Amino acid sequence: MNLFSDIRDLVIASLGEMAGEGTLPKWLDLTAVAVEPPRDAAHGDMATNAAMVLAKPAGLPPRAIAEALAAKLMADPRILGADVAGPGFLNLRLSPALWHGLVRSALMQGVNFGRSKIGAGLKVNVEFVSANPTGPMHVGHTRGAVFGDALARLLAFSGWDVTREYYINDGGAQVDVLARSAYERYREAHGLEPAIVEGLYPGDYLIPVGEALKAKYGDSLLDKGEQYWLSDVREFATAMMMDMIRDDLKLLGVQMDVYSSEKALYGTGEIEAAIQTLRDMDLIYEGTLEPPKGKEPEDWEPRVQTLFRSTAHGDDVDRPVQKSDGAWTYFAPDIAYHYNKVKRGFDQLIDIFGADHGGYVKRMKAAVSALSGGRVPLDIKLIQLVKLYKNGEPFKMSKRAGTFVTLRDVVEQAGADVTRFVMLTRKNDAALDFDFDKVLEQSKDNPVFYVQYANARVNSVLRRARDAGVAVDDATLAAADLTHLGHEAELTMAKKIAEWPRLVEIAARNNEPHRVAFYLYELASDLHGLWNRGNDDASLRFVQEDAGVTQAKIALARAVSVVISAGLGILGVTPVEEMR
Repeated sequence: MNLFSDIRDLVIASLGEMAGEGTLPKWLDLTAVAVEPPRDAAHGDMATNAAMVLAKPAGLPPRAIAEALAAKLMADPRILGADVAGPGFLNLRLSPALWHGLVRSALMQGVNFGRSKIGAGLKVNVEFVSANPTGPMHVGHTRGAVFGDALARLLAFSGWDVTREYYINDGGAQVDVLARSAYERYREAHGLEPAIVEGLYPGDYLIPVGEALKAKYGDSLLDKGEQYWLSDVREFATAMMMDMIRDDLKLLGVQMDVYSSEKALYGTGEIEAAIQTLRDMDLIYEGTLEPPKGKEPEDWEPRVQTLFRSTAHGDDVDRPVQKSDGAWTYFAPDIAYHYNKVKRGFDQLIDIFGADHGGYVKRMKAAVSALSGGRVPLDIKLIQLVKLYKNGEPFKMSKRAGTFVTLRDVVEQAGADVTRFVMLTRKNDAALDFDFDKVLEQSKDNPVFYVQYANARVNSVLRRARDAGVAVDDATLAAADLTHLGHEAELTMAKKIAEWPRLVEIAARNNEPHRVAFYLYELASDLHGLWNRGNDDASLRFVQEDAGVTQAKIALARAVSVVISAGLGILGVTPVEEMR
């Protein structure tokens, strides 16, 4: 039940009546008409911009439209007041019965409250993490994994058919480096001194790989040139790294639907087919690029390359797909991979990249636009860096990883639920500070604790009521006489609950799961505020002498818990029923 959508429907219907009566032109576009929470709650419950956006096309003063619209809306029993403000904004006050109805809806629908069908079953592919299979995932991958999984959950909750996908970058030179590094650990497993020279991966995580290689191959690979072992060791080490990555993702509560391999694109004709498709569109040509910005002319060596005319689809410059020596650029298999996703029938694509891939955004969008004929939109979300702190100091690198803090390090220190919530307390393109001391403290400044504590408080009230012999199952609470909820603070809480379905739709349409975390903190704050007011005003306490009044007040608290549970479910966090 999206009350904002319901009231917007009422506004649209009223505008239609005005057009039928000749007050407004019949041909007006009503798309931009919105109903939103007012900037100041003192102004009312909702506000509409209808008069402001229709004034110019209608050729009428906005206040005249607003006043006529107010008169129409006041005929509906749901509207208690419609006041024109400023140049023509219309502030609405709604019947308390609507807020009571929202509480009932939350109790009747449970954690499905706020679920919508705006995705209309469209198939969306969310590609995220996609870390090189050369070692354990680091803290940056952690944030990308949490964001991607929460976004996938949000879209599924809002009616999309979601596929979570991991692209294994196993086709580049980095997997050869992995193989050489693993081979040195294989030598070490035989009692030899490993030659971990510069450029190889130094982390201890490859020691088990070396031991596993020894178990499989014995000493048959020792003292052999890499032409004899590179391919086998590369495949073996890559498989072990992917097992490690899957285990790390599982630790974080992330499960992929599809794993796609870059290496599988080579030698299958997929890259050639994708480039030929672009060539058939006259988007591939032989040419020479301009010198990169910041390069001196003498540093630049012009050479003819095979280029994709990406500027025809919104890019700043055309991009090379094949080098002068005939080798594919890194961009070519990425084009083929996205063409594969288009051919699999996805209606939308979402890629989640690290901030260092910002230069890839326009070229990748151009490729998908060309290959899908503009049918399939691609949204690319960039994940900014995470800075870790502990005891007031930067958290040191992991010895096991060699050069960075791993996902496992973070989760073992803070727990999966805390890690996930904190990673979503900033928008994806904003840097995030993760302080282990702060995320584990029990205070209002810790959003994870604050939201979980609100849920635990509701559950404590439910236990007290049951102990007093009051029925507090959801069905009973939904049937309670909610007219007992008349205090301003109680209605404010109900109004906050009413925002949930609208918030979910906005977050899903914009691919912004962080909005859910922000909202949950605000909802928890309202619950704690109402709880604290009950310390001074006994009439606001959830448990009263009258069982009917108690049920009405607990219905409100339970509705808060329902929304918190639904929101935490989207974030991939388990609700806590009791704080210890």
